[in-house]
Amino acid sequence: MTLDPSVRERIEQQVASHDVVLYMKGTPKMPQCGFSAKTAGMLDSLLAGAYASFNVLEDESIREGIKVFGNWPTIPQLYVKGELIGGCDIITEMFNAGELHELFGLDKPDRTPPEITITDKAAAKVNEFLAAYPGQHLHFTIGSDWDAQFQVGPRQGHEIMTESAGITVLMDLVTAQRAKGATIDWTVSVQGEGLSLDLPGAPPPVKSLTPAELQDRLNAGEHLLVVDTRSEGDRQTRPVEFARPLDADLMAELKDADRDLPLVFMCNVGVSSQAVAEHYRKQGFTQIYNLDGGVQGLLG
Repeated sequence: MTLDPSVRERIEQQVASHDVVLYMKGTPKMPQCGFSAKTAGMLDSLLAGAYASFNVLEDESIREGIKVFGNWPTIPQLYVKGELIGGCDIITEMFNAGELHELFGLDKPDRTPPEITITDKAAAKVNEFLAAYPGQHLHFTIGSDWDAQFQVGPRQGHEIMTESAGITVLMDLVTAQRAKGATIDWTVSVQGEGLSLDLPGAPPPVKSLTPAELQDRLNAGEHLLVVDTRSEGDRQTRPVEFARPLDADLMAELKDADRDLPLVFMCNVGVSSQAVAEHYRKQGFTQIYNLDGGVQGLLG
């Protein structure tokens, strides 16, 4: 495939204008694919956002052109001082090996195994499961959105190893840093049974807020951003004057907003807004609320 000269020139200017450039789907604070989220998360942990990023979903010519430009078929792609470093898999390997730290002139990463706790009930279930996979190991990962996964597979060599209840757990560098103090348990509920996880370092959970509590806090002059997640039609039918609609403008503002800004999400009855609130919790906001009963509870 031939790259249009004008697109090539634009990419060359982008790559040359910053020491570190990440081509990704979405933005570092609002990634639109798991690989982009993982790569941006690693860069954020090292550079604290001091790098340029380009959302390829906003420009189809750049999205396809960057693949031709570096002869690399997938996205994300990382460029450092004009040189293509690679995609998510290569960046992950470099990060876990400390090579990415070295590339940026940073100290070698702390590879101290985190202290975790596996309860007896969880250990019994894990051992039962591992018995069916001789020679395999338990891998534990915590993504940039703090979602955790357990997998079974061979050891790759770069993992950090920790142990609890006689079970060895392998994890990457980012997970090791986020897993400090974690407790892994086995729980049974109406939804079923399985491993449960308590992560002390995770963002605080979404809290419930009653209409009366919301009104009291607004009357007291507290700075709250109330976000209306309803459709435009529902907002027009039952308007809430002090709330802002979750439109493109507000979503753009929230990408760069102070993560300590208190956010209150509401919908018609308080159900769908819970999912939206959870999304923003995973973006690092520390004071997230969902309005109990939604607009129906607020307006009666």
